[in-house]
Amino acid sequence: MEAENLKDRLERVRERIRQAAKACGRPESDIRLVAVSKTMPVEIVKEAIDIGMTDFGENYIQEAREKITTLSAHPVTWHYIGHLQSNKAKYAVRMFDLIHSVDSLKLAKELGKYAKKIDKVQAILIQVNVAKEESKSGVYIEDTLRLVREASQLENIAVKGLMTMPPYFNTPEKARPFFTNLRQLRDQIKNENMPNISMEELSMGMTGDFEAAIEEGATMVRVGTAIFGERH
Repeated sequence: MEAENLKDRLERVRERIRQAAKACGRPESDIRLVAVSKTMPVEIVKEAIDIGMTDFGENYIQEAREKITTLSAHPVTWHYIGHLQSNKAKYAVRMFDLIHSVDSLKLAKELGKYAKKIDKVQAILIQVNVAKEESKSGVYIEDTLRLVREASQLENIAVKGLMTMPPYFNTPEKARPFFTNLRQLRDQIKNENMPNISMEELSMGMTGDFEAAIEEGATMVRVGTAIFGERH
């Protein structure tokens, strides 16, 4: 992939973010772009770093380990955005700055246990399955408050907000109600003023629908295809 090509794509995505932020009266700086680099070789991730990308999302521990190790000299923030099994918690804690996909107390406890061993407070988001899709991970809306409350008791865990993946639609407007629901849930939890819970982050919106997500309050959008092109 040409560096120029990657640069053009990245600039197009940033322009879309700028326009979406402007349309709803938010500063562009409120929205963090997480480049979804899963399946991308380390050379291409390095190219993206060289042209100014600072946040990368990975789905697989094994694949991410090589990239994170190779690129450790670069000041990059690594996000784990895939489904995480409890038996991989110890690796995730060592490798990732923010884990977006925590959907059970069991997983939160495992992350906290391994974070304590390396004297770290692990930042996490709670993944919410807003549409109750069987094919997707995530806690249901009605169970989220309880999970956040339980996670707030874990001393080496800091809940920073919520994440969701709405159903796939061919028009972004259809995804909007799911983004709205996540924002309202976030606001409701924020009002509880729990310890270790900041609820600042809303990780929602991908290549096809991130404008609608931004208009509904997303603070992080996870974009892969629009930056790196189609995956093989």
